Amino acid sequence: MGPIHRGGGMTSLAVVGNPENRRVRMVAAAARDAGVELEVHAWRDMLRGGPVPGPGRLVRVDSPGEDAEVDVLLRGLGADPSARDGGVRAADHGEIVGMAAAHRGLAAGLARIAAGGGTMLNPVGDVLTMGDKRRCHALLRESGVPVPEALPAVDGWESLRAGLRDAGWGRVFVKPAFGSSASGVLALAVSRSQVSAVTSAEIAADGRLFNSLRVRRYDSEAEVAAVVDRLAPDGLHVERWFPKAGLGDRVLDLRVVVIAGQPRHVVVRTSRTPLTNLHLGNARGEVAAVRAAAGPEAWAAAMRTCEGVAACFPRSLHMGVDLMLGAGWRRHAVAEVNAFGDLLPGVLADGRDTYADELAALTDGRYDRWVARSAAGQRETAGPLCAI
Repeated sequence: MGPIHRGGGMTSLAVVGNPENRRVRMVAAAARDAGVELEVHAWRDMLRGGPVPGPGRLVRVDSPGEDAEVDVLLRGLGADPSARDGGVRAADHGEIVGMAAAHRGLAAGLARIAAGGGTMLNPVGDVLTMGDKRRCHALLRESGVPVPEALPAVDGWESLRAGLRDAGWGRVFVKPAFGSSASGVLALAVSRSQVSAVTSAEIAADGRLFNSLRVRRYDSEAEVAAVVDRLAPDGLHVERWFPKAGLGDRVLDLRVVVIAGQPRHVVVRTSRTPLTNLHLGNARGEVAAVRAAAGPEAWAAAMRTCEGVAACFPRSLHMGVDLMLGAGWRRHAVAEVNAFGDLLPGVLADGRDTYADELAALTDGRYDRWVARSAAGQRETAGPLCAI
């Protein structure tokens, strides 16, 4: 692939997203400030057979989330024909349902966008791998990126208990394989006589599962088993608990946005529970305080790991890396990688927010140089192992 812009600079960009969403509004603002013409394609229209960006276009694909109509379309597109019973119903607000089907629908939608002939700034394979926690974890581990240990595949509560006994682990994070925003995640502690889980998942009276903004604790094995068994058909990823560093009475981790292979924007997420996602009522911490506590060597090593993550996706313009700094500050590990993880309002690097910085990387040569440096390992999440 040659340079993605020509001598006159980048003058236009196509984005596939939900037009009413703040992500698209912020991209539009950055494009307007940069003098870049923005062509917006709505997910809902594209999934119904509407036009996609054509040849010669640079194509940014934004999150299809936070839109109930798009969610139904994705789950319908990814539904197993043998399991269909007259159509896919709309999920109630916050309901956790059909995550695997939505991921399959995303794959079909991305394939259709790619078939339009535009240059996708985050390739299809990269987006899908980042969105599959099991596949992403395996890629990072095989590539030498530090990640927590993980259990082999489990298909429900009983196999999870058996896996924990075999591994000798008492504390793990149980994650839906295709979830986001801590939806359905359990911080699980198990002993011979006791089971407890901290989660934002709430079991309704009819047995359905909902993602709540209130983190709760379940101390009944029956309740924990019910949550796990409800999530299991869509796939589970189970990681050994990685003790996080903390400041004061809060544990913390980092969301690092990597652009053109370089860590650029950092948010510290702090919490009094094991779940640090900011939408759960948690608080941003001070980057300077964390850097000071970790020390220059540990901080530099953590940022090198983020570069190593980017090397696993050598044609993706940007990604969000969730990085855990270990208690004592001597270790770190990658928790997740998010293809749509660049929504960090108010966080600036060189005076630019994430969206403005991504546009700048397309015009100032950073992205071209990043792709050129990575040329020997270019692939869509298959091929030579990446290196740190």
